[in-house]
Amino acid sequence: MPTTVAAYAALSATEPLRPHPIELRDVGPLDVRIDIRFAGICHSDIHTVRSEWGPANYPVVPGHEIAGIVTEVGANVTKFAVGDRVGVGCLVDSCGECSSCERGEEQYCLNGSTPTYNGVGRDGLPTQGGYAQSVVVTERFVCRIPDGIGLDVAAPLLCAGITTFSPLQRWGAGPGKRVAVVGLGGLGHMAVKLAHAMGADVTVLSQSLKKREDGLALGASGYYATADPDTFTALARTFDLIINTVSAPVDLDAYLSLLVVDGVLVSVGGPPEPMQVHSGSLSLQRRILTGSIIGGLPQTQEMLDFCAEHGIGADIEVIGIDQVNDAYERVLASDVRYRFVIDTATLT
Repeated sequence: MPTTVAAYAALSATEPLRPHPIELRDVGPLDVRIDIRFAGICHSDIHTVRSEWGPANYPVVPGHEIAGIVTEVGANVTKFAVGDRVGVGCLVDSCGECSSCERGEEQYCLNGSTPTYNGVGRDGLPTQGGYAQSVVVTERFVCRIPDGIGLDVAAPLLCAGITTFSPLQRWGAGPGKRVAVVGLGGLGHMAVKLAHAMGADVTVLSQSLKKREDGLALGASGYYATADPDTFTALARTFDLIINTVSAPVDLDAYLSLLVVDGVLVSVGGPPEPMQVHSGSLSLQRRILTGSIIGGLPQTQEMLDFCAEHGIGADIEVIGIDQVNDAYERVLASDVRYRFVIDTATLT
């Protein structure tokens, strides 16, 4: 029989999230049931429940930064046992057969991967996320959280961590590389920590200097205000790689001017509006403008192991589930340093 658990859900694009129990499927042969201890709040949660990325399938239980403890495993599960510390990120299934899946890049599944929430599982039922007491996930989409990381600071790594780790690794952040991070929020602060740990020289580009001390403490060697037009003159043709983490439109031409020849600008934020770019900003210095989403399961596990090795976790503010609607407004106001994490023990 399906199990009913407490959860918080959005029932429409305009209503606040509220208590809404959900049913979990039975644990199948390859499934893992997880007692959720902490769930991070991602800006994607807000976009989704407010139907800013297309119509949501209400009711929606958000949350794809999930950390918890295994409480039950299916008969054919080999990777996990009851009591293991685990995490679940943005995906809970993919076809497993296409070229992307075979490369361990399930996020680019050619047949369509299944998101942790606001998706439809193979059973035809809506997927529901981490603002809940428990979740059932096939073992292939569960990662092990090393003992060196607290579950609370590990939860945001399942999205914010891998979203920044993946392009940093893909484009060679490391010793001798100059990396700029646009925005010092939930994604940006992880990008600074990770790039610094990889050995790159890191600069933060933010609207103002109000978070300068934070940025330098996180590992940046420079911090500049983008509201000052002199910044773009002073830093022209400086960086090998720029990670743009903001979820609002930016002047792409201005940021591309900061790249060296063959430099790369990667957008990982998700503004709902389109952005324009002049072709000369790319062609005249052979620059690359690209985007990136999360990473596959192998890379996500690699990221978690890297974070444990280097003592990296997210900077968080832990809240009760009854504070989630206020937290959404604070995220929109950039009033969090740097990730809200829900203590799901407050769900009843």
